[in-house]
Parts: sequence; C-alpha cells; structure tokens
Amino acid sequence: MRKILFLLLLLSGFQSPKAKENPNLWQLTTTDVQSLYVGTPMSNGGIGILPWREPFSVRHVILNHVFDADRERGVSRVLKGINPFLMTLKVDGNAISPDNISQWKQTINMKEASHISEFIADGKAEISYSLCALRNMPYAGLIRVTVKALQDINLDVDTHMDIPEEYASGTREFHDTESDGIKVYMLHSYASTHWRKQQVASSSAFLFEKGKEIIPTFNNSSKELCFDTCLKKNEEITFALVGSICSSRDFIDPCNEAEREIIYAHHEGIHSLLAAHTRLWNELWQGDILIEGDDEAQRAVRFALFNLYSSCREGNGLSISPMGLSSQDYNGHIFWDTEIWMFPPILLFNQGLAESMMNYRIDRLPAARQKAMSYGYRGAMYPWESDDAGEEATPTTALTGPFEHHITADIGIACWNYYCVTRDKEWLKNKGYPLLKAVADFWSSRATCNDDGTWSINNVVGANEYKHGATDNAFTNASAKLALQYATKAAATCNTKANKQWEIVANGLKIHRMSDGVTKEHATYNGEMIKQADVNLLGYPLRIITDEKQLKKDLEYYAGKIDPQHGPAMSFAIFCVQYARMGDVDKAYEMFLRSYQPNQRPPFGVLAETPTSNNPYFMTGAGGLLQAVINGFCGLQITDKGIVQLPAILPKHWKKVTIKGVGNDRRVYINQQN
Repeated sequence: MRKILFLLLLLSGFQSPKAKENPNLWQLTTTDVQSLYVGTPMSNGGIGILPWREPFSVRHVILNHVFDADRERGVSRVLKGINPFLMTLKVDGNAISPDNISQWKQTINMKEASHISEFIADGKAEISYSLCALRNMPYAGLIRVTVKALQDINLDVDTHMDIPEEYASGTREFHDTESDGIKVYMLHSYASTHWRKQQVASSSAFLFEKGKEIIPTFNNSSKELCFDTCLKKNEEITFALVGSICSSRDFIDPCNEAEREIIYAHHEGIHSLLAAHTRLWNELWQGDILIEGDDEAQRAVRFALFNLYSSCREGNGLSISPMGLSSQDYNGHIFWDTEIWMFPPILLFNQGLAESMMNYRIDRLPAARQKAMSYGYRGAMYPWESDDAGEEATPTTALTGPFEHHITADIGIACWNYYCVTRDKEWLKNKGYPLLKAVADFWSSRATCNDDGTWSINNVVGANEYKHGATDNAFTNASAKLALQYATKAAATCNTKANKQWEIVANGLKIHRMSDGVTKEHATYNGEMIKQADVNLLGYPLRIITDEKQLKKDLEYYAGKIDPQHGPAMSFAIFCVQYARMGDVDKAYEMFLRSYQPNQRPPFGVLAETPTSNNPYFMTGAGGLLQAVINGFCGLQITDKGIVQLPAILPKHWKKVTIKGVGNDRRVYINQQN
C-alpha cells in the first residue's frame, strides 16, 4: 500500500511548496539623478526607444532594419525614426526639469518591459510615468503618466515630434478625426530620407481613462498637441501618450498606417494595450535563468536576456545587430555576432524567435549567391556586414568586408543547430539544407589543396581582426570544417546525396600547432596581441578540440594575449564555459566576472563592447554572458541528438542554477551544489 501511495504521489507531480520569487530580482533601480548615466532602450523588435534621466526625455527612436545611406554614396545606416514620444509637463506654469524635482527614482522592470520614472515636481505634485515599446504593436510605444496633486495645481501637458537630421524634408500637422463615435486628436509627421528616399511617418495622441477624457488643442505655431487641467489636493489624473512610427520598408502607405495604429490604440484603451504587452512578455519569460545565491549575477544575467528578447520578435524575419535597437552604432548591420553569440541562447529558449533570425539569412541566400559569384566562388558567400538587402555593407576601407569569410561558416553552423533543437525535417529539407549546401559549396571552392594533400584557406581575416591576410586561421578553418560536415549530415537526413568534395576538404583542413603544442591562431602566428578569442573557440562552441590538456594549454596561453583595452567581453565568456566544464571553479568564476563587470555602465549596468568604450547596449556581450551560465555553469550543449547536459561546476557561493523553458518541450535543467 505504501508503495502505491508513493507512486501516486510521484505521478501526481507532488513537490515541496515553491519558494516565493523576489520581485526585486526583476528590477534595476537608481535614485541619484546627478550620477553618471547611460540609458538602456525599451524595444520590441520593431522599434527601440531610448529614455534618459531628465523628466520625460527620450533621446531617439531606432527603426529595425530601416536603412538609408550614411552620406552621399555612403554605406547603409539604420535610421532614427521620427520621435513621437516628446512630452513636457508644467505645474503652475513651471516646466518640470532636473532643477525643480526631488525624490527622483528610475526603475527598469524587466518582467513587464517598462522604464519607470518617479519624482516630486516643485514640491507640488507626485509624478510617475512608465515607458514601454509595446510588444503587441511592433511599431508603437506608450508612455503612461500619473499625476497626484499635493496641493491645488494647474497642470499643462504638451507633446511634439522631432524629425532627425537624416531626413531631407518633413511635415508636421494636426488631425482631428472621428472614428465610430470616438474623437481622435493626433499629431502627424511625415518625412523622406536624403539619399535612398525612405519614407517614414509618425502619429501620436493622448489617451485618457474612460469617463475622464480631456479634449486637447493644437498650437499651430509650435506644432504641439496640448491639454490643461486643474487638480485639487490629493486628486489624481492618469493619461498616456501613444506614438507609432511606420516606414516604407514595412508598409506601402506608412502615413495612413501610422494613423490607423493610433486609432486602434484609442479603441483598445490604455489598460487593454498594456495587458496585451504584459501577456506577451510573460510568454517570453517562460524561458528564463534562475540563480540562487548571487542576486547581483541574477540581475545582470536576466538583464542580458531581457535585452536580447527586446531586440527581436517572431515572424518578422529579422535578426539582431551588435547594438540591437539602442543606437546607430555599427550602422545597424548584421554580423557574426548574431549566429555565434546571440542566436544560441535565443534558440534554446524560444524557437519562434530563432526561426525569425534564421529566416533573415535564408531570405537573403540569393544575395549571398550573387556575392560568391562576384568573387569567383561557388555556392553562397555571406557578407561580413549585412543590411536589409543582404548585400555587403561594410565600409570599403575595412578589409573585414572582402576577407572575413568565417561568417559564412557561422551561418551554416547556426542553421544545423536550429535543426538539432527543433528536429523539424520539413524545415531542413525546404529551407535549411539549401542554405547548408550553398555554404558547403562555397567552402569547397574557397579552400586550396596543398602538395601534401592537406587543404588550406588563404588570405582571410579571422575572429582576431588584428591579423589581415592570414593563412589557415584556426577559427576560420575549424568553422568551415564543421559547416562542411553539417552539410553532409543534412544531406543524409534529407535522403539526398552529398558532394564527396565536402568531406575531402573538411578532413584535410589544417590546424597548426606551435612547438610546445599550443594551437596556432594562424600559420605564421608568433605571439602577437589579438583582439579576441579565436583559437579558444575551437574548444567551445565548435568542440573541434575536446582534449582537456589541449584546452587548458590553449586557454592559459591566449588569456594573456587578448587586448586588455579594446578586446570585447565575449572572450572571457568562452573561457568561463570551458573552465566550468573542466571543473576549475576559481578560473571559471574569474572569467565569468570578466565577461561583463568591466563593461557595465551606470546606473543600470548596460553593457559596453569593451572595458574602455561607451557604446552600449552591446547585445553580443549579452549573448556571451548568457552562454557562460547556460552552457558553462549549467553545462547545456546542442548536439546532433538534441540538447544534452554535460557535467559542470558552479561558483562556490551559488546554490543552484535553473534554466527553464528549454527546447520545444520547455524542459527545465538544474545544476546545484552537492
């Protein structure tokens, strides 16, 4: 009888009471308005909105994959959008500014994806507002404001739009529209860019709670939409500013679409819009990382995942630039950063987002074929910097454009890993294998046969971009080898015949060693400083080198060769993964801290690219940090047979790491102290 009861308890999923989650671990907070300040974007995969410290300040809006040339005959650069989120509040005629506020506080609520500001204005009113890029409306954002009067006050509110300088012309106008009995008062702006005539439109309007509507007015001279009201002591008012930004990249008629979105928002109302936004973020957070025993690490890791989730969305077929939707740095182009650093965590947690990122490359396969043909190769040759067209967008003076070829292998590796996680054979047959075949055809035509029967890849820029014209760069050769092998496996899975040359080249590619056995970064490497991990990527993520003695030898040698001032953070995440799997807890934790702490910027800990740069938010670094925990301390590994968990150690003061929502079946993986 006891055995039966025990079995029933097991079958019923009996478990001990769940510990209550600490809400503070979802929040990043600052209270010093005068301190050093680097903002973090609120994004939804369509637009990125960058709020700042000053009351109601929004620095800019970035439009995902909407490009214009950076100058006449220049390369493409992602566009700032027309900014509809500019607002000014006056209390008794005095504009709110940093000079007349007190008890200032800002909070990033990662769970609900909102940026919250609170303060007392001139001692007369408590004001709080939250800004979000609506997850349910990828071209829209909303600022919800609550004002509580501490004494009788007059409140004046106005909003206007900013048209950035990259636009050649623009109009600002007011629309007074009735829609099914609802009166909508909105601002509208429209402009075209200088060089490629991209058309962008923006609309905005105030939303009020039902039964408390106020009729705004339009100031024609200042082009502002305004309203005013009187509040008695302890009286509150809540309202919102909703804005939409649409472009000709996404809509044939961006002007009318921008207005439609505002009308839609009016009919939905503030609460319904925010409820849908929160619901979609709750779905995203089914994939999460829980660290017990280190609250600082928990916040930093969750913030990294929050920023990656913010930067992409399911169904749009777009990928993530190194700076996401935070700025125009790197021109908003797509690099290897996506496939090697950001894609792996996204793939484990959310296959819909990962498919969108993979479709970005699949959809641009024709452009990659064109590039291969243009340079005398077969198959597909992906650009080092890709814009919306999928053509090479690297500035012409940078040799990374013509020669950093490992990106084509990186894309092939990501493609196979997507199949390994999803096990979607129809996808592999119709989409994945055509890409892998084109990648393999490129490498079999790119490699050169040596007199001894081995194969070399000559004249490349590797992951270590300080070396130009390298022969047999370790990472390039190893990633090409894997891409060729994965194409062969994909052919077998799809019941088609693989090109025998793929296997010949894969087996013959050379990896050089020094006299003491250290893996050489390239054929003529002689101890020079390197930009970032190159050889060490052969241990993880490539797993070309698996012998622990060799891994340790390479780790110890190259840790001291990375540029301490200008090397990006991801190298140390790679070191962390390998040391954690080898059981070296002290080195693993040291490398974990080095993978993000020197790059954090106050007050929220946004990541810059290097210890000395100030160009956050660096999404690539976020991907590295996440891999340090997921693949390092928790030991997860994508294999041909799916996701497996390898033995790994935790930092001494960490009690447990839980990785939840992994793979198609939303599995939970745990590593905890013995």
